[in-house]
Amino acid sequence: MSSATQPTPTSKAMIWTGRVISGITVLFLIFDGVTKVMKESHVMAASAKMGYPASAIVGTGVTLLVCVALYVIPRTSILGAVLLTGYLGGAVATHVFIRDPLFDTVFPIIFGAFVWGGLFLRDGQLRMLIPVRR
Repeated sequence: MSSATQPTPTSKAMIWTGRVISGITVLFLIFDGVTKVMKESHVMAASAKMGYPASAIVGTGVTLLVCVALYVIPRTSILGAVLLTGYLGGAVATHVFIRDPLFDTVFPIIFGAFVWGGLFLRDGQLRMLIPVRR
């Protein structure tokens, strides 16, 4: 097999850094999804401020939890990352639409970077698809 089709070598430090970044990101996203499913009062108030009906919040939370589950499973992690990117992109669009402050708008972008950064560090095949040139 040629070197062009083999995953790039991965150090233990790179794998563990990716796992830590992914783990922190997953914990936050699970917390966010669960608070939506539980209809926590702060989440309901924030969602109403953004113009989302209360009836949409549980479905949004379930969608987020399904995307996170796909991200956590190694065989479907790239699909999960793609779906989380779409979910977080919707969050960015909502914040832009309601003219939220810059930090609120950039916050989902940061988590999107964490989703892909953690996966990039722990998945040699992904690094092969998206090479970083020296």
